[in-house]
Amino acid sequence: MKDIKKQSEWTQSRTLFYIGLFAAILVFIGDWMLGYGVKQANLSGLEGKLSTYMGKTDSVYLCSALFGLIGIVLEGLSYFGIYRLVKKESLKYARRLRIGIIGYLAFGACGVHVPCVMAAWLYSFLRTENPGIAYECVRKFAVYFMVPAIILFTIFCLYLIVVQIYIFAKGMTPYPRWCWVFNIGVGMAVTMAIATPFRGYAWGNALAAAWISVGNIWQFLGLLLIMNRLQKQRLEYNEK
Repeated sequence: MKDIKKQSEWTQSRTLFYIGLFAAILVFIGDWMLGYGVKQANLSGLEGKLSTYMGKTDSVYLCSALFGLIGIVLEGLSYFGIYRLVKKESLKYARRLRIGIIGYLAFGACGVHVPCVMAAWLYSFLRTENPGIAYECVRKFAVYFMVPAIILFTIFCLYLIVVQIYIFAKGMTPYPRWCWVFNIGVGMAVTMAIATPFRGYAWGNALAAAWISVGNIWQFLGLLLIMNRLQKQRLEYNEK
């Protein structure tokens, strides 16, 4: 195991990972509440997906938006726990990782999550008040105000995933190289693989809606468990 020059860096990264895990669970709760439902059988495409989010109380939409707003910001900040460890080995790649983190922070919460919840609420409200304009209104809202931020978030998120996998696989952290698997991208992929065959069930849709938060739970929990194991091994080695 590689030595860590400053114990404070290790401790601070652990604290950030705990915050990230808490934040990811918070976002998961909000996503699960919003996504738990089944689409109307007579609808397809985007409107069919939107119908999954209908019929919720205003408190559910509010909690989903608020939990995501707070949680995604905390998740992004918690990625600096990885950054702190990487910069001890390679400042160059730490800076590249930071670019992805900044993009995640800039577009994740206010650019993507909250507007998505807004669209779900708007569709549910209009289907009750004025069904004839519900879908077209929400479609235009998504195209005009959501798609640009979604594209930018996707670019930065993919960049973050690729850079982080490369960093871990090349041994630029105190972790074993195989710990590249503790990555949001891996968690997201596994989540969708599990949820997709069960999209006809409410829980399957809820899991699919929470795929990013599950990816973060997988990442931060895995990094914490391995970190604690490495710390224990280090203490045992020093005692010998």
